[in-house]
Amino acid sequence: MIIGTGVDITEVRRLKQAVQKWQDSFLNRIFTDTELKNAKTRGSRYQHLAGRFAAKEAVFKALGDRNLNWKDVEILNDKEGRPICKILNGKGKKVNVHISISHVKDYAVANAIITQEPRCS
Repeated sequence: MIIGTGVDITEVRRLKQAVQKWQDSFLNRIFTDTELKNAKTRGSRYQHLAGRFAAKEAVFKALGDRNLNWKDVEILNDKEGRPICKILNGKGKKVNVHISISHVKDYAVANAIITQEPRCS
C-alpha cells in the first residue's frame, strides 16, 4: 500500500555553488560518508550529488516526518546500478522506499514512493 509520494528537482549549478562556498561543511551535513565516497568515483560528481540531493528531498516529502535529517536518508546503488534508499538510525521502520533519479547537464530530478511493509500474520 502506498503511503506517500514525493518529487524534487535540483539545479546542478546551485548544488555546485553550495559545495564551492561551504565545501566539506556542506557535504558532511547533507551526505553520508558512503554517499561521498561513491560520488568521488563518478565522472560527473555534481550531477551525481544533485541527484542524491533531489532524492533525499523527495523522500522527505513522501515520508512527511519532520524528525528526519539529511543523514538519516542514504541514497546508494544496488549491484545493477539502480538507486536504492536506506532510512538509517532506526527511523524507517515498516516502510519501503522506492526511488528513481535522473539528471542532465543542468538538472537532477528524483521521485520517491513510500510503501508500507506487509504485516505478518
